Amino acid sequence: MEFQSERLILRPWKAEDAQVLYELANDPDVGPAAGWPVHQSEEESRQIIESVLSNPLDFAICLKETSTPIGAISLMVPKLKQREGASPYDKELGFWIGKPYWGHGYVEEAANMLIDYGFEDLWLDQIWCAHYTGNSKSARAQAKLGFCFFKTEEHVLVLLLGEFRDEVINRMTREEWKALRNAK
Repeated sequence: MEFQSERLILRPWKAEDAQVLYELANDPDVGPAAGWPVHQSEEESRQIIESVLSNPLDFAICLKETSTPIGAISLMVPKLKQREGASPYDKELGFWIGKPYWGHGYVEEAANMLIDYGFEDLWLDQIWCAHYTGNSKSARAQAKLGFCFFKTEEHVLVLLLGEFRDEVINRMTREEWKALRNAK
């Protein structure tokens, strides 16, 4: 499955994307802010493509003109323990973008495609989105997308980093999405 917008293609990750993924994900300003360690090698990036980024709703965010990945986005099963009120008809949106591509509106463009797909085609009730405190870029992107504050979870274990952080949990309901789309 692929999605296209004016500037982007969302497509499944491929093993041959490992080098580009490594170049983007070995930046200490990218992964740790999202809760995962920097990639240490191209081989590690290849393994992550095969194991972590291989679900049907995991996509490489690619520039349309080159089909080169610049980040990742996915709709996944929400962390139900932290998402009180989540139903089987909910998903959680996750995303990150490589540092050279920050500030160009690519996350918003990519996320809107998946949000629309989630509500129009998957008939979701809610889409959740979260960020760790201090990740102002993700907080800003989620606000621009129309996610509303739900709660803050304090002292959450960030398993891949082995540390505790506070996590801000946001959500968008189907009704909020409809209102946003009608306002455009």
